[in-house]
Amino acid sequence: MKRTLMSAAAVCALMTTAACAAYGAHEPHVRNDGPPAAPATEAAAPATVQAAAAFVADAEARLAALSEEAARIQWTRATNITFDTMWLESRINAEYTELQVELANGAARYNQVEVPADVRRKLNLLRLGIVLPAPNRPGAAGELAEITTRLDSTYSVGKFDFKGRQITLDEAEVLLAESRDPAETRALYEGWRTISPVMAADYARMVEIANEGSRELGFADTGAMWRAGYDMEPDAFAAETDRLWAQVKPFYENLHCYVRGRLNARYGDAVQPDSGPIRADLLGNMWSQQWGNIYDVVAPAEGGASSYDLTERLVASGYDARKMVETGEGFYVSMGLPELPETFWERSMITRPADREVVCHASAWDLDNLEDIRIKMCTQVNGDDFYTVHHELGHNYYQRAYKDQPFLFRNGANDGFHEAIGDFVGLSALTPTYLNQIGLLQTVPGEEEDIPFLLKMALDKIAFLPFGLMVDRWRWGVFNGETDPAEYNDAWTANMLRYQGLVPPGPRPDNAFDPGAKYHIPGNTPYTRYFLAHIYQFQFHRAACQQAGWTGPLHRCSVYGNEAVGARFNAMMEMGQSRPWPEAMQAFTGQRENDASAVADYFAPLNVWLTAQNRGKNCGWET
Repeated sequence: MKRTLMSAAAVCALMTTAACAAYGAHEPHVRNDGPPAAPATEAAAPATVQAAAAFVADAEARLAALSEEAARIQWTRATNITFDTMWLESRINAEYTELQVELANGAARYNQVEVPADVRRKLNLLRLGIVLPAPNRPGAAGELAEITTRLDSTYSVGKFDFKGRQITLDEAEVLLAESRDPAETRALYEGWRTISPVMAADYARMVEIANEGSRELGFADTGAMWRAGYDMEPDAFAAETDRLWAQVKPFYENLHCYVRGRLNARYGDAVQPDSGPIRADLLGNMWSQQWGNIYDVVAPAEGGASSYDLTERLVASGYDARKMVETGEGFYVSMGLPELPETFWERSMITRPADREVVCHASAWDLDNLEDIRIKMCTQVNGDDFYTVHHELGHNYYQRAYKDQPFLFRNGANDGFHEAIGDFVGLSALTPTYLNQIGLLQTVPGEEEDIPFLLKMALDKIAFLPFGLMVDRWRWGVFNGETDPAEYNDAWTANMLRYQGLVPPGPRPDNAFDPGAKYHIPGNTPYTRYFLAHIYQFQFHRAACQQAGWTGPLHRCSVYGNEAVGARFNAMMEMGQSRPWPEAMQAFTGQRENDASAVADYFAPLNVWLTAQNRGKNCGWET
């Protein structure tokens, strides 16, 4: 499922705006000895409460004025990649980055000033609102912008030779999902990774520049700055993600053990042994982050067939790309939320244009911080994109809900919230209950189909969790210097083994830069948000089903049509980033903490079944 977050200025993948990904800080979390001195005229003015409030008001006005221009230029480049649109985007990225650096350094002047809570929060958001900060020296922002635009575009236009013809990632993903020939899956897996070695030097230079900028803002490195945006200390946040992973890791290991055994039964010891790690290209996904495409290989030996195939039901029911999106909108409307504006339908890119290069990676955009919300997708009529549509519209409805907040608060409570909103709706959208409610199924299957349904969900949801963690673990090591450029690929492969229990299908070449073959690396989108979202979505889902009075199995619950749940849901979204995320969590779920127990509740029947299937096996992958 292809997903990323594009918010207020639609620049999360490249150089986040303050309203897009200034992922909140309740208290200052950075050293006060880092920022450079302010200009002489500004430094001469006393740092007072009144001056701080005036500074924040001016900062919000300047950011708001530039954000719409940035968003429209970046939308143009993403939907029409040419030399000229790349040039325009590099210019506006540099201008916006320079403004953010200026405002971040200016905000640091008021670290020791006692100011009202809302002003303090905005000052902190200004300090934390840059994914890749350029240092405050001539030419740095421009160089950084050129590199980030080049990296993103290199990925987006990437093609490789397969069986005598050049193919795109879209084509390769479909072939990899459907192929059961290990030689072919290896060729596809390795072929896509030929597009990224050229990125390595740019990426290393980008890290140097961004770290220089992060240190000027008082952070040890860029990774530490990213971790500071969760209303807790950076080290405490890293420990919290470790705690959440520990809660779900045993279930992942159970799933890994079962899937490995089924792959061994299909391909034999020479391709996939029945012990140790899994060969990554056999899992039906270009990054092995979701395994649902190989359900036919790993389905239960008995009773594994579902009575329906969602893709087949969509095709048979006459769905096209527009109807897919209209159906997603209908879910939110059924909960009492407003219909999408007409401009959404006029301006969104819902299918891949035939006449130009575009960024197909699905994303949701808010171009004017008001009503000009859009999605950008190369939508196909299948079950994956049915889910993705519901997910991306969650971003749009969140953007719309907090549009009346001050500019700096127009964002999710944290970045994981923004991803989890649509995923929470998606949990209902994939249930047979919902498919029956909207007429795609005539009857809801009985409990005999629960294990197949939960296994399919786990192959996507549980299989994703270690990948959601490892991407930024790799980047944190790159940013803090533990991993130097010569070790980039070895460290990535080591993380695959450590977290996912996976290995590439064969030795990697000396010039390999496999991280660059995952969009969020050249696109510079922080990735821990997706790990958090895979925890939050189940937390939201359990709370919503409890509010709806649902008493059946959690995996069968759909809140489609429940306006009472929708009202409480919207109230949380309307808060935006105005309060620390535990308060937003409490507003909807009644809990103030991250809690992965909802994942266990949802998948409890499957975990019992997997344990029985794995009895007597040597699970795990450590050598």
